[in-house]
Amino acid sequence: MSFSFTCQAQEQSNSIFLSNKIDISFMLMLCLFAIVIAAFLLYNLIRFRRYQSDITASDERLKLSLWASGDEMWDWNIADGTLYRTNANGVYTLPSIDLDTFPPNKAVIHPNDLVRVAKKLKLHLDGDSESFECAYRLKSNDNSWNWVLDKGKVVSFDEDGSPIRMTGTFKDIHQLKKIENNLKIFAQSIESIAEGVIIFDAQLSVVHVNPGYEIITGHKVTEIVGTKLKFNQISMSLAQEIKSEVDRIGHWQGDVSGQNVSGGFYMAYITANCIKDEQGKITNYVAIVSDTTKRKRTEAKLVKMAKTDTLTGLPNRDVFFSNLQKQVSKKSPTAVLVFDLDDFKKINDSVGHQLGDELLKQIGDRIKPLAEDNDTLYRLGGDEFAFVMENTNDIHKVTLAAKQILTLLSTPYRINQHEFVIAGSIGIVLYPDDGLKPETLLRNADTAMYYAKADGNKYLFFNNEMNKQAVKRLQIENLIRHGLKEDYFEVYYQPKSNLKTDKLVGMEALVRFITPKKGLISPSVFIPIAEETGQIIDIGDLVLRKACIDMKRWIDNDIITGRVAVNLSARQFTLPDLIERIDTILAETGLNPTNLELEITEGTVMDNPKHAITIMHQLRERGIHLALDDFGTGYSSLSYLRKFPLNTLKIDKAFVDDCSTNIGKAMIDTIVTIARNLSLSTVAEGVETEEQKALMSSMKCDVIQGYLYSKPLSAKEFSRFANKHKA
Repeated sequence: MSFSFTCQAQEQSNSIFLSNKIDISFMLMLCLFAIVIAAFLLYNLIRFRRYQSDITASDERLKLSLWASGDEMWDWNIADGTLYRTNANGVYTLPSIDLDTFPPNKAVIHPNDLVRVAKKLKLHLDGDSESFECAYRLKSNDNSWNWVLDKGKVVSFDEDGSPIRMTGTFKDIHQLKKIENNLKIFAQSIESIAEGVIIFDAQLSVVHVNPGYEIITGHKVTEIVGTKLKFNQISMSLAQEIKSEVDRIGHWQGDVSGQNVSGGFYMAYITANCIKDEQGKITNYVAIVSDTTKRKRTEAKLVKMAKTDTLTGLPNRDVFFSNLQKQVSKKSPTAVLVFDLDDFKKINDSVGHQLGDELLKQIGDRIKPLAEDNDTLYRLGGDEFAFVMENTNDIHKVTLAAKQILTLLSTPYRINQHEFVIAGSIGIVLYPDDGLKPETLLRNADTAMYYAKADGNKYLFFNNEMNKQAVKRLQIENLIRHGLKEDYFEVYYQPKSNLKTDKLVGMEALVRFITPKKGLISPSVFIPIAEETGQIIDIGDLVLRKACIDMKRWIDNDIITGRVAVNLSARQFTLPDLIERIDTILAETGLNPTNLELEITEGTVMDNPKHAITIMHQLRERGIHLALDDFGTGYSSLSYLRKFPLNTLKIDKAFVDDCSTNIGKAMIDTIVTIARNLSLSTVAEGVETEEQKALMSSMKCDVIQGYLYSKPLSAKEFSRFANKHKA
């Protein structure tokens, strides 16, 4: 029983032990399971937190990227019209979306862009485009229109396939548009300018040419782009020089010539530059090609015109001086023959300048063949020419050339049924004997020509005596100019006496040139020079004005009646405004025209009788008396004489001096008879003796003047004289 108890106890003990053992195992397993569950939960928690961290980081990166890019994200719920914006910078405030408005931000889209935006958006919403992308102008908060680039795509559809959600971005591209517009303008400018533009890469391959380059060269874009630079008419040395210069200083410019595709040549002004990157390395070369063909040809024509006399085609005065200077610089012996035509003015006045010009052309054509290899014919101006013989001072050769020129000049010319027989005068100088400068040589040649004109149709070599005379002539010319300025010219009056009554009936105004240093300059000295220089016109106006002033004063003071006679020079008579000048002086001085007599020389009126008759009639219509001076000394035609509206014939002093001879008496008698038959009065000049006075009286001459009656008197002296000899 004890055994049984023991056994029973033993079994009970084992049972309890086994039960405890099972409980421990279960607990261990339960703990292990709990640990696994906890570890699993911890792992997932860690993963979740890491995932959250990645999402946060990704979201932050996205936000930073959006912020850096300046792009704004938008999310549009198409169904309810809500719009969510991310990274909005506050520049654009979009209005509340109206479901009935399309596109949704219609109110802030530029009117000119609205149709385009709506069309593109509808195209995408209808499923006809992969995405929506459009650049348009959007109104900002300051009411300015700025360009934006809007992109988006539908991301959700309903069961019917209709879009319900769309997301996208838009970016402010206003500055980019400005740059794009500037680039567009720049590109259009390049394409539209007349200049050619050609762009190369660093290896000188053509990457772009504009239409202007095509027009200039004839080469098409397809023929040039991608090819290497070719130098048709530019030498390789010049091409290398251009490239080296551009590489060194960044630019080159100069004139070049080229050949176009048709084989013609063109001239161009090239401006070449290079473009460098940030590191200073050349990336491109640019050349601007300006077509200068027309301009260069025009310039060449202008240069030729500047060097050529347009009438005769001969080298002109400028070229004459330039070439003569070259001879002087080389110290090469040279002969200069300067010639003009005698009395060429009469040809122009009688037949017109057109025929005169044609005559000058024919003269050039005749004489030009005389020029050999070292000879040149120039037209210096007017009817003056120069024949220059280079590298020679051979008197025989120079003389032969002068004779040939005179012979050709004197050979008759036939132009438009007119035959001209002319003569010339030649002045010759030799370098270096007659001058060391072109100006001196021409001046001395002109001087020699001036002396050659005394005989006509001859040549003269310059000598020092001529030079002395020329210097004296120049001094007188300058003295006249100074005298006109300082009023050194005075008017003296030589009284006229009626032969029947022996009373004062008028006077002739005579000019006197009285200088402070040189005293009285003889009229025979200064008047011929004044005639040549044209200064006689100013002198004549001065004398006429002073004579009218004095005559008006004497008439007003009852000192004299009658007329004051004033000489008209040949230069004055040919003035186109002669009548206006005389009218002005009479109006200024107040003298009645009937108290004025104008004396015109026979030679003056016979130079152009028809013109003279017209002028004389205009003067006579004003009441001015006209006297023909020096009658009988020239070549008057009686047929013209009767047409001249004259009042008086003056008997020249030469006939009065010769009145003691039968011929002299016959001449005076003839002149008086002609005058009486034409109802003209007569005035005998230079009567100095009683015998001459008696003869004039016996021949029925009306008036005399001369030293027998009175010498020329100053205005004050004449006043006293007139008071004693009133008519």
